[in-house]
Amino acid sequence: MIDKTIKNAFTSEWIKLNINMSNHELVILQKIIPWEKIIKRLSKFYDNKKGATGKSLRIMIAMAIMLRYLKLSDREIVKQIKENRYIQYFCNVPDEGLQTFLHPSSLCVFRKRIGKAGASIIEKEIFETFRRLGVIIGDISLMDSTVLQNNIIYPNDVQLIFKAFKKMKSYAKLHGIPVWWDYKLVKSLWREFGLNKEKNRAVWLVKLNEVFNPALEIFKSEIDSLETSSKPKLQKRKKKALKLFSLLEILKEQTLEKLSGKIHIENRIVSLDESDARPIKKGKSHPKCEFGTKAQMSFNRQGFMITVENFIGNPNDKTLYGNTLDLFIERMKNPPDAVITDNGYRSKKNLEYKSEKISHIFLGRSGDVTEEMRDFCRKGRSATEGFIAVAKNLRGFGCSLYRDFEGDGIWSLLCQVAYNLKKFLQLYYAEKIEERSLVKLGLA
Repeated sequence: MIDKTIKNAFTSEWIKLNINMSNHELVILQKIIPWEKIIKRLSKFYDNKKGATGKSLRIMIAMAIMLRYLKLSDREIVKQIKENRYIQYFCNVPDEGLQTFLHPSSLCVFRKRIGKAGASIIEKEIFETFRRLGVIIGDISLMDSTVLQNNIIYPNDVQLIFKAFKKMKSYAKLHGIPVWWDYKLVKSLWREFGLNKEKNRAVWLVKLNEVFNPALEIFKSEIDSLETSSKPKLQKRKKKALKLFSLLEILKEQTLEKLSGKIHIENRIVSLDESDARPIKKGKSHPKCEFGTKAQMSFNRQGFMITVENFIGNPNDKTLYGNTLDLFIERMKNPPDAVITDNGYRSKKNLEYKSEKISHIFLGRSGDVTEEMRDFCRKGRSATEGFIAVAKNLRGFGCSLYRDFEGDGIWSLLCQVAYNLKKFLQLYYAEKIEERSLVKLGLA
């Protein structure tokens, strides 16, 4: 069960005493976020009849937003709520039991429970509020892609093999099984590799692979012999072990390809902890290669992020154009007057895609549009680079700290929420939002 309380936890006296700045960003955001709609939709992730009542859903949603808005860790956001009255007010955490109101691990449990679908609900309800009230204008679609890096060390093949041994050792320790390979030899080889200045990786990869292949075969037999009976905990462990084995099988094949002299390995595994991360080159001088998932984004002329999607590997931008444009139109309820991208999206099919509904399609070349529109499209293209830079360097899209492809999706959606809330405040303080929209939002 879950606490669905929406009521404000603070009295008017408390607000008057502690919230002195009525124009503070968190006071404004607390007013405009559609809490009731989000809580109603997220309540489906909880059973109304089973289990003890969990923490307030209103608090958990607010904290999930603040995590990415303030770029804090789970532990840091709990600490900040205890110390900062404005964050406390936004998250609706009363003074009663403030010092022990939540353990940071509860935030991780919350994210796992709602998953990407729940994060999408939070993002959609906030976005739809802005769109419906005329804050977000969809006359121009600015499209580009970037890399959402994963939090992994720079990979090398020897390091991956050694990491595989560590994973199997953890499995052995968990189940009380003696290590079935010469672990001292493996550690010795790893140490020698680290001290070797020439770093001839192929030599050390061969030596480690000679131990790894038979160890992997025995690992499979150990998994098969694991007794699970009807206990869910043991079944979960076996399922996790089989997933690890499948990943190590791919690593085995990848290592053999590497030793055979193959340079380009399709869907190359670069981390055993982030199995969906891939090496991605985006044509930049530095860094030449990034490791993570591809993030496809679209913006409007104001700078609001309209769509964000994650993809494993580096699918061609040409193939993503149509789906991204359709998603933009779906979210804005109307096709844009102009679409502006770079040469990476250029193809005859894309130039003709929905051209009967869109007045101007600029795919990186001046000849795509009339002379009157060329300067406007060039400026739009430059603006897109700026929006991407802000997203990566200031709004959390530089590196995902959540695990796996599902975690990258949750990270992207919550960062999109933070990005759009920041953009709204930027326009609000610059007095660039129409009066009628402010009235509907209760800010005028």
